[in-house]
Amino acid sequence: MRIDVLTIFPEMFGPVVRDSILGRANENGIVDVKVHNIRDYTTDKHNKTDDYPFGGGAGMVMYAEPISAALEDIGASGKRIVYMSPRGKVLTHEKVLELAGGDDFVILCGHYEGVDQRAIDYWNMEEISIGDYILTGGELPAMVLIDSVARFIPGVLGNSEAHFEESICSGLIEYPQYTKPREWREMPVPEVLLSGHHENIHLWQLENSLRLTKERRPDLYRTYIEERYEDLSKKEKKIADKVEEELSGQPG
Repeated sequence: MRIDVLTIFPEMFGPVVRDSILGRANENGIVDVKVHNIRDYTTDKHNKTDDYPFGGGAGMVMYAEPISAALEDIGASGKRIVYMSPRGKVLTHEKVLELAGGDDFVILCGHYEGVDQRAIDYWNMEEISIGDYILTGGELPAMVLIDSVARFIPGVLGNSEAHFEESICSGLIEYPQYTKPREWREMPVPEVLLSGHHENIHLWQLENSLRLTKERRPDLYRTYIEERYEDLSKKEKKIADKVEEELSGQPG
């Protein structure tokens, strides 16, 4: 998959594209992230990319023309173009899977007060946000999107099932994890994890995931119970009922 990124700060993407899992995916030709500097498509000697907004207001607005020229140059016509925007729909696991299973796409990183609306409308951009908080620009959100999408592209992760076992993908917050040593500062690893009994380990993991999810993300917990409870085994249902009763006093 090829992901093109348009930004006025291309140097920010170097470590993200070059290192770790995404870096290996790039080297292996699985994910090809191309970063383009919008300033290269300006027409004035100062490489200016923004100006004051019509109608007044604080901040600056990015010009439509350099953005459009960059999109034309990289052949973006007909491709999905994502504009990282605080007013967009919040990124979800479902959207990540949709992008990972689709074709090549383009990400536009806005900055300052945003982008001239005409560029958004002309290119029929899809606006995506990573949360209800303010950031300086779209570069960090773009990195979040690239990382989350890349993980679901076949061949990127060594263990093809790893991403489905993680928090959110399973429908629950992930259970606590431990590694060596077996005891650290008088805090031992739960004995069940050292037992080698796979079923008991699974039930322990399920119970702790259910507890954490009910305490921290009751919305996810309720959805999980409503949609998946009937698919649980008898022992798993017993664990779910126990957690429900202990934490809310109501049977599952």
